[in-house]
Amino acid sequence: MSKYFDALETRSADERATALSVALPEQIARAQTLAGYGDSLKGVDAAIITSVADLAALPVLRKSEIGKAQAANGPLGGYAALATHKFAHIFQSPGPIYEPGGVGHDWWRMGRFLNACGIGEGDIVQNCFGYHLTPAGMIFENGARAVGATVVPAGVGQTELQVRAAADIGTTAYAGTPDYLKIILDRADADGIKLKITKAAVGGGALFPSLRQEYTDRGITCLQSYATADLGNVAYESDAMEGMIVDEGVIVEIVRPGTGDPVAPGEVGEVVVTSLNPDYPLIRFATGDLSAVMNGESPCGRTNMRIKGWMGRADQTAKIKGMFVRPEQVADFVAKHSEVAKARVIATREGEMDAMTVQVETDATDPAPFVKSVVETLKLKGRIEIVAKGSLPNDGLVIDDQRVYD
Repeated sequence: MSKYFDALETRSADERATALSVALPEQIARAQTLAGYGDSLKGVDAAIITSVADLAALPVLRKSEIGKAQAANGPLGGYAALATHKFAHIFQSPGPIYEPGGVGHDWWRMGRFLNACGIGEGDIVQNCFGYHLTPAGMIFENGARAVGATVVPAGVGQTELQVRAAADIGTTAYAGTPDYLKIILDRADADGIKLKITKAAVGGGALFPSLRQEYTDRGITCLQSYATADLGNVAYESDAMEGMIVDEGVIVEIVRPGTGDPVAPGEVGEVVVTSLNPDYPLIRFATGDLSAVMNGESPCGRTNMRIKGWMGRADQTAKIKGMFVRPEQVADFVAKHSEVAKARVIATREGEMDAMTVQVETDATDPAPFVKSVVETLKLKGRIEIVAKGSLPNDGLVIDDQRVYD
């Protein structure tokens, strides 16, 4: 297989800027036609927005605005006016917000990342990303097709069956959250089963150095990507493992959180992304994630801008066990229980896995009644810790991410 997915990865800065000067105004013009999504772009002369620097003059698009557009204009917002059959899939994200998906060649641009992982023809990828309502499973399956790999659509859970399938089929590569591969490997070890996995493409959570080293010690090369349900792949690691290389199908800006103002190179700020996918033109979409630009080019030869990867959230939202937990979900939990004054979610690490504790400020003494509603509202199981009324700080913090990412 080729070291590079395509020639775009090694373009010069001038070549990339020239291509962008044509693609960007076309994409802005597409976005302006979409009700809700492009309302803030009305009156903008798309023809004069031809560079990354020009984008800074445009407003930032936040996910809440997409939710409002969809509430007003149907499940796909402005896309309700288009033939919905142009999209192969419709997915759901918390909100709920609905997002389109396609099955064209590398529609989500995940093939570039899998190629960087060394995954290609002859590989069998056990895809342990979810296929239920959310797009992650399909995103990685589409990318695997783009590099000619075979996919086992495994999804999440049923670890015993996962191990059996990987052994029987001869799985060579894993795709999924960083934590779950360890669960599979540990179960295989306990059962005395030898697996052939030597490559891992992970996302949906932080890849801690200690966990990556454990995989390395097992003979598995593990690289991570940064992707979202709205945008597909945004940036990815290569074998150089020096930051994340921005994908060729998006433009990344780092801005001061809460604004659209670019920060100085190297300064941590919010990741704002403009997608060049003509089917789904998102302009200056605010991800809520924090990162920073890195100087120079990757030693692997790919020439696009690099970012440091995921460095936390610009708001209090945290990704735990591959799922986002948002402040409004914590508020929904409190609202379900009149006896609860406050609640706080604490994200930690136990061994090499994420753990979630929900501190519940109440006079009640039995945590059992809160277990079910935590799962219903936060979509995750967690430890319940009863604390006395008045004991949680009055600092507005409802999600406390205590994990260390260094």
